[in-house]
Amino acid sequence: MPLFIIHATDKPDSRDLRMANRAQHLEWVASHAGRLAMAGPMFAEDGETFSGSVFIAEFDSLEDARAWHQSDPYVQAGLFERSDIRLCKWAIGEGPSKPA
Repeated sequence: MPLFIIHATDKPDSRDLRMANRAQHLEWVASHAGRLAMAGPMFAEDGETFSGSVFIAEFDSLEDARAWHQSDPYVQAGLFERSDIRLCKWAIGEGPSKPA
């Protein structure tokens, strides 16, 4: 199954919005753990200020990746200024599990 990187950038000064929707977002992410190779927050240069979210996940198509991302509680709350979704190939490292 193809891998996609989803890179979503928070709107400026949106920490309160992020925190208000964090529990729902984390539940949503956990419910999709089977398709995720990696997921986590991104931070500003200070290492403490949230600046966005990143996912590496398996989907059948770009359209499926976009639809999945739209179901994220953070997206529905309007947290992100922009989101970039790109097809990628795992070339180095352990990566997601592969069928035998």
